[in-house]
Amino acid sequence: MLTPLNVRQLLREFDLRPKKSLGQNWLVDEAVLARIAATAELTRQDTVLEIGPGLGSLTRHLAEGAGRVVAVELDSALIPPLGRVIADYAHVSIVHGDILSLDPAALVETAPYKVVANLPYYITSSVIRHVLEAAVRPSLIVLTVQHEVAQRMTAAPGQMSLLAVSVQFYGRPSIVAHIKAGAFYPVPKVDSAIVRIVPYSHPAVEVADRKQFFAVVKAGFSQKRKQLHNALAAGLARPQLEIAAALERASLDGRRRAQTLSLQEWASVAQALACS
Repeated sequence: MLTPLNVRQLLREFDLRPKKSLGQNWLVDEAVLARIAATAELTRQDTVLEIGPGLGSLTRHLAEGAGRVVAVELDSALIPPLGRVIADYAHVSIVHGDILSLDPAALVETAPYKVVANLPYYITSSVIRHVLEAAVRPSLIVLTVQHEVAQRMTAAPGQMSLLAVSVQFYGRPSIVAHIKAGAFYPVPKVDSAIVRIVPYSHPAVEVADRKQFFAVVKAGFSQKRKQLHNALAAGLARPQLEIAAALERASLDGRRRAQTLSLQEWASVAQALACS
């Protein structure tokens, strides 16, 4: 177990305050940090891309196990304290930038690699899609996200969401552990969870056009309280009769709601609409 990082003292030294606009709630519980690193199953042969290292609490644990860590931090004000925290780890490099504007594979310059991230709610979905759609996908993804988001990611048909489809299309997610809000500083209003995603070598379902597939899924969930035929007609701006015919070809009842569809059923709908 590493010596706990004194986050409050570090913030005072650098005259910093957590930024709500960036969702800055840093993990300070050493047992939880160790559990996240353990979930990544690190060896000295591993390269880790850490997204949002903050002050480096988790970065230290990753550096203890991995052969190389590339930490991407958006907030320029955190670069100096982060640099001090990881100063003794020559195999850790800091990149100042927005992960959504960077190519994950180019950052690590090697394959395979693993991704570890503590993600604020407002960018969770975007970052996950960005990483899973990278030219070279990671072999493993370990995330800390809000507990509700973790439940949505791992949902089964009946409780599906756009996020669930987006993640499960590319990999197998599972909730590893629950994290109490008190494990963070400052303390958030909700609990979090550790999520492990094992990317597939190929998507879970075969689709001719991924962009068109996700456009259909997004339209279906755009008005999730509506029946599927109404949501698709409105979301895709296509005639009701055309949507009804496509759903019939896909052998789906248009009165169903988007959250009840499986990935294979979404693929069938997308294929039927592409042929309209």
